[in-house]
Amino acid sequence: DLSGSITTPDVKLNLGGEFIKESTATTFLRQRGYGWLLEVEDDDPEDNKPLLEELDIDLKDIYYKIRCVLMPMPSLGFNRQVVRDNPDFWGPLAVVLFFSMISLYGQFKVVSWIITIWIFGSLTIFLLARVLGGEVAYGQVLGVIGYSLLPLIVIAPVLLVVGSFEVVSTIIKLFGVFWAAYSAASLLVGEEFKTKKPLLIYPIFLLYIYFLSLYTGV
Repeated sequence: DLSGSITTPDVKLNLGGEFIKESTATTFLRQRGYGWLLEVEDDDPEDNKPLLEELDIDLKDIYYKIRCVLMPMPSLGFNRQVVRDNPDFWGPLAVVLFFSMISLYGQFKVVSWIITIWIFGSLTIFLLARVLGGEVAYGQVLGVIGYSLLPLIVIAPVLLVVGSFEVVSTIIKLFGVFWAAYSAASLLVGEEFKTKKPLLIYPIFLLYIYFLSLYTGV
């Protein structure tokens, strides 16, 4: 009869001066050329970025642009051109979605319709601006039109209070549309349009009238 025992080979790795004992399975894989299965990649610092940074969302920048739109008077000292020259997507999208939410009145289809009008209405303004000789990008128009819905959001709760007073309600609606249209037009209609400014201001004004009609159900 044969008897005896087989001992596990004691294999050690030298990693920076420290010896680490390997298991039999690890040794077997390394001997067969599969050691790459045991390699562990170092963590990439870029993979640990905050979610807002990954999505390229700057809350301070969005807040500043909101103030620029709601207070379009040059005397207040805001650099309003940042809304046009540094366009973003998430801020205008949030404004449009919020306007869609307050426009529901039990009709969920209004949300998709408002977003559609925002995208294609901005495209129309962009194409018209390019035809008139303006140097503006579609992303810039999309951002300005989206942010400039804020005045309509501001007057929405007021309309709920004075809705029974037709004259007052009409005045507030006109004020909100003029406020939104002026805020958008002052950013999009530059000096390059010269005498052609009314050709671009008018469709912007009509676009916000249509937005307001989707909210009030007119």
